[in-house]
Amino acid sequence: MESLAVHLRPSVAADDGRTRARVTALLLEHGAQTAAELATRLGVSPAAVRRHLDALVAAGRVEEWHAPGTRRGRGRPARLFHLTDAGRSAFPHAYDDLALTALRHVAAHGGPEAVREVAEQQLSGLEQRCSTAVERATSDGAGAPVDRAQVLAAALTAEGYAASASAISSGGQLCQHHCPVAHVAAEFPQLCEAETEVIGRLVGTHVQRLATIAHGDGVCTTHIPGPVPADAGGRDHTRTGNRSAPARPVPGEQGARTPRTAQSTSFTPTNRERTPA
Repeated sequence: MESLAVHLRPSVAADDGRTRARVTALLLEHGAQTAAELATRLGVSPAAVRRHLDALVAAGRVEEWHAPGTRRGRGRPARLFHLTDAGRSAFPHAYDDLALTALRHVAAHGGPEAVREVAEQQLSGLEQRCSTAVERATSDGAGAPVDRAQVLAAALTAEGYAASASAISSGGQLCQHHCPVAHVAAEFPQLCEAETEVIGRLVGTHVQRLATIAHGDGVCTTHIPGPVPADAGGRDHTRTGNRSAPARPVPGEQGARTPRTAQSTSFTPTNRERTPA
């Protein structure tokens, strides 16, 4: 019985998704409606449609209000449901085509740098809003970059990026699960480049973009380096740890101009003497 229930769950979820898509389509076509009106149009019970409306309200795609001047039952105003901006954005738009046409015109007349300027101008408002949120939450700008990334993720989510931040061994990662301009950025990577620089300024350090939705990845991922490790004396060993090993002598030329500093200062019992300088 349990295995049968497991197999049925995907079908139930798919049916729910189709019904909720029909609910939002009706709200788009006919405007705000009551649950009873939607139930009549869908041919389902009012209780069933309310369950779907509750899920859409929780997802932020539908909003509820009490219509003034309408009464039901014992004088209670009727509850109307209407689409939010997020609900409307789920339907197809021609915004991408318009943006691509505009940027192609800009690129043809001003070159890549002109496109970059447009991208920076488009992101300036986003940067200002997110900067305000980050500064308020991090004690007037204090805080490690990874901590600031946590606050930035919440601010970006409010902007529609569905972002999250997590700590990893080498610092942190900021992930954006949605990109509002992915189709446009696929042709004009200047948008991704400008956005990466904005993230760097907001978290207060140089960051590295590891993946982008515009490039075909599932998530936009930005690496945020952690604090620089130091030894007991406070010396920075991050850079020295990344240096390559000294070059080995070319075979057949081991005795040619070997620097004194390259000789080992530790010896095994079978090799106790240095070669005279």
